[in-house]
Amino acid sequence: MKMGKIFLLASTAFCAGPILAGPAAAAGDWYNNTRISGQMFFDFTNINHKSDGVKQADTGTNFDIKRFYVSIDHQFDDVFSADITSDFNYVGNDGQTQLFIKKAYLRAHFSDAFDLRLGSSDMPWVPFIDGLSGHRYIENSLLDRTKFGTSADWGIHASGKLANGFLNYAVSVVNGAGYRKTVRSKGVDVEGRISANVDDFTFGVGGYVGKLGKDVQGGAPVFHTASRFDAVAAYTNTKIRVGVEYFMANDWNNVTNPVSDKSQGIGVFASYQFAPRWGVFGRYDYVKPNKDTNASLTDNYFNAGVSYSPAKSVDLALVYKRDRAVSGFIKTSNGTIGGLGAGTYDEIGVFSRVRW
Repeated sequence: MKMGKIFLLASTAFCAGPILAGPAAAAGDWYNNTRISGQMFFDFTNINHKSDGVKQADTGTNFDIKRFYVSIDHQFDDVFSADITSDFNYVGNDGQTQLFIKKAYLRAHFSDAFDLRLGSSDMPWVPFIDGLSGHRYIENSLLDRTKFGTSADWGIHASGKLANGFLNYAVSVVNGAGYRKTVRSKGVDVEGRISANVDDFTFGVGGYVGKLGKDVQGGAPVFHTASRFDAVAAYTNTKIRVGVEYFMANDWNNVTNPVSDKSQGIGVFASYQFAPRWGVFGRYDYVKPNKDTNASLTDNYFNAGVSYSPAKSVDLALVYKRDRAVSGFIKTSNGTIGGLGAGTYDEIGVFSRVRW
């Protein structure tokens, strides 16, 4: 009971901090400069997943919340601010939903040309592509879907706009293991991007180099350095989004494997907002995950659908997805697709995004 009282008093004092700080601190200053926002991706779909003709465990109909983000942003002054964004995922092994941190950083916005973030924040490439395509709530972008990139990581992130916004850059020096895992490795990984905006056109190139957080003391021997080249060209405005993305990677999944390998992929996305609340969209990805070690393995993915926005903060879409991998397996955001011969993943249903 004594410990409970101490905790209650400490919590009350903490919450009342700005009020008890003295006349110089106006009551309510802390929450006037604090913003809470959120975003939820959910769907109600039917999945038919087969490997060599055998139905897999995820086959069936279900209501699923894929992502639920809650963000708290606080502005200290004109330069410094902080953000923490929570997320959750479902762990099938224990049948429980686990809460974790996706982003947590201190930000110093010195100018439009130089913005610095320390902690877990957006990586230069995947969120950039998500912004161009505009349909992240339906599917992860090409690199994120096929596990050749991640949307956030722990480290130092710099970005900015140059030449009156004509050029944009982003550089991240990170741990390399992704935002779900912090590691102390023998070196750091680097991802970068530079892009140009010409009217409604966007052109960008980027790359990645590092050990993906696997070069740790006492860990498995490291034989290779993973690297990746990225490129995109897109046309976007309030009605039309069209783009093509390409990547080429070396030893992405072979850092601790003595055998070297290459990977390659291309993705095309398009959407048309034919009415204020209605639109149509489609996307196609083609990936060769193991060009050297299994050249026959290919992954063909597409989705198509109709979107409807009943309110500014709500998006609904009727979607059909299909993924087919032949001559092997590929890990994706929808699970492992493929088979010794072939494997297919078909999904149809309603996808939605709610923001506040």
